[in-house]
Amino acid sequence: MSVGPAGPTGGAPGTVPQDPYAQLRTRAYLKLLVFAALIGVPVCAAAFGFLALIGWLEPAIYKDLPRSLGFAGTPAWWPLPMLAVAGALVGLTVRHLPGNGGHEPAEGLAVGGAPALAALPGIVLAALATLSFGAVLGPEAPLIALGGGLAVGAVRLLQRDVTAQTVAVVGAAGSFAAVSALLGSPLLGAFLLMEASGLGGAMLGVVLVPGLLAAGIGALIFTGLGSWTGLGTFALTLHHVPPAAQPTIPEFGWALVIGVLAAFVGTGVRRLALVLKEPVARHRVPATVAMGLVVGALAMVFTEVTGEPATEVLYSGQSALGTLFSGTAGYSVGVLLLLVLCKGLAYSVSLSSFRGGPIFPALFLGAAGGVALSHLPGLSVTAAFAMGMGAMCVAMLKLPMTSVLMATLLLGHHGLTVMPLVIVAVVVSYVVAFRIGGPTGAVAQPAVQPSAQPPVQPGPTQPGPTQPGPSG
Repeated sequence: MSVGPAGPTGGAPGTVPQDPYAQLRTRAYLKLLVFAALIGVPVCAAAFGFLALIGWLEPAIYKDLPRSLGFAGTPAWWPLPMLAVAGALVGLTVRHLPGNGGHEPAEGLAVGGAPALAALPGIVLAALATLSFGAVLGPEAPLIALGGGLAVGAVRLLQRDVTAQTVAVVGAAGSFAAVSALLGSPLLGAFLLMEASGLGGAMLGVVLVPGLLAAGIGALIFTGLGSWTGLGTFALTLHHVPPAAQPTIPEFGWALVIGVLAAFVGTGVRRLALVLKEPVARHRVPATVAMGLVVGALAMVFTEVTGEPATEVLYSGQSALGTLFSGTAGYSVGVLLLLVLCKGLAYSVSLSSFRGGPIFPALFLGAAGGVALSHLPGLSVTAAFAMGMGAMCVAMLKLPMTSVLMATLLLGHHGLTVMPLVIVAVVVSYVVAFRIGGPTGAVAQPAVQPSAQPPVQPGPTQPGPTQPGPSG
């Protein structure tokens, strides 16, 4: 299970192999597939445990702890000290533990370059503090780092000298398995990692097949653990989706409007995060505590003005998507607009200082904005919900195919009905966001160069270079 510097047809190093699919017929590739299938089991078990721990900590911090201290419920000011504690934990972790706590989420979704095992404790600790205490980021980036790091660590324990290409493919398979379990679909995970890592060309299938296998095996483990423990799967799902009618001409017009609005909102969120990131980096611990207080204050303001719980503003928004959709009649336009404002600012502040992923808050912001617009004539709530999610996702990530799939697959068969509208909104948002904000989005750090070396080749093992730093 190793990769050499030349292609299977004997080409010179750095040249394109004559038959890139020759790898599929080699014994080394079969060994790689077996390893990918095996690594999917512990990786998804670790991902399940990580998400289960977050699921236990969230209510423990925001419900059980205040009651144990004698409060009848959760005080409106409670997020302030909790987010300050989170800021201190994240700041200290980033400053003192290896791995920088994972990648900077303000720079996009980093894929590629699995972190070393020594960096994983810091990445996990920073993510737990971020997600459990209510900062507005998602779990996908830590899961990508955790899956890739565990997979690469396992292959290095089993085989002392491995090539850089083997490390890249195995790391991608581990990341693939972990994030696919969260997204609820190996195919959706495939598109996410394919677009974010910059893979392409003839080698795309050869590199992605081990990841698909690891994700498929891991999904079984993920589902089995959810059933056995009674905790559920923690996958991204929506229930009770209102029926979607066939797209209308006015809704195509709304797709243009939603695409433009999402591009400007997403660009504003990202620019503010990048502006704040520099002073946070210079004063890591006190600045992260200050950013936590800002997130807590935004949640408190929303609660005081609307009477809705602070958790609507806090957290990634993954679990709140279903509530937002099913409870649209209970939200006035004013409440939805204030929610978008407070959540968007909290999202931007969290991107600048905490550690986590950018996907789920973007989905929630787009969904809330879409639901607010659905109160206007000519726009159904299901179409608005889907278009908002896709347009905001692509504005933040610059991954158009992933954004379309994520916004439509979540809606089940209703998503197929509104997919043409989602495509228009995503394309408009993608183009406008590039024009006004530049290409910053997913951070592609491809460890595999598909136009050069093949990922697997039989033969003597070549020692690989030192593993690069983490990217969460």
